[in-house]
Amino acid sequence: MNNKMNNVVLVVDDSPESLGMLNVALNNQGYTALVALNGAQALSIAEKIEPDVVLMDAVMPEMDGFETCRRLKLQRPNTPIIFMTGLTDVEDVVKGFEAGGIDYVTKPISPDEVIARIKTHIQTAKLALSAQDALDHAGSNVFCVTDQGRLSWATPRAHQLIDDFAGDDMSPWATLSDLLKGWLTTGGRQNLKVKCFVTSFEIMYERQQNDKHMLKVVEEKIEKAPLDLQQHLPITKRESEVLYWVSYGKTNWEISQILSMSPRTANKHLEQIYKKLGVDNRTSAAAISIRILES
Repeated sequence: MNNKMNNVVLVVDDSPESLGMLNVALNNQGYTALVALNGAQALSIAEKIEPDVVLMDAVMPEMDGFETCRRLKLQRPNTPIIFMTGLTDVEDVVKGFEAGGIDYVTKPISPDEVIARIKTHIQTAKLALSAQDALDHAGSNVFCVTDQGRLSWATPRAHQLIDDFAGDDMSPWATLSDLLKGWLTTGGRQNLKVKCFVTSFEIMYERQQNDKHMLKVVEEKIEKAPLDLQQHLPITKRESEVLYWVSYGKTNWEISQILSMSPRTANKHLEQIYKKLGVDNRTSAAAISIRILES
């Protein structure tokens, strides 16, 4: 399968001759070419369809290529923009880089050179996005695989979880790949139940990322109880029960109903909690409790 079929190139040029030549060259290489005759048209197209790369003429009437580039970068910050400029227009090259351009090609345009630059910048941009995704999810349990279920990258948290679940399996990702491959063909509409390891768990489909799939290890949420508060704080069992419901925003009257005590008794327990935790109000006590319950 030709992956370039998915790559969209937006060509912005007020010269019909240049557009025609580039359109033919791009189509012959399997790219989808979108054309804009001016900056406003380019911005309108980019708002609806995200291009993989933009070829931008530097000199255009009304909104020039530099202003168009600046506005495009606000819309599509990760899209690489290559300027097309005259051979002797050194000043335009500098202005292009300052506006947010990543590269330039000189006129008269060589189709082979343009195709080579486009290919390089699309690959670089996709790698950068993959790396950014990995950084963005560094604290979470997500990973990315190919259509074949093979691991592309995983966050440290995802690696740790899979290793823990796998037990003695020394190559858990290889074990998972066959399961994932079959599951991905179903579209991942329902969570994948993994039962081939020591610990059973589920995998959830997050989203498609270019030609790969971002997945998430579903962790079973363990509900914390008053006992957890008693284990972490210098309070009695009854005080931990009162504090537990305080963290859920319950009033003294509501707590008294839940725990079968009088509101006055609930308030006395709360006063003791304040002293023991070194706080002077309900909000501060609740904040300490919530930190423990959500950790």
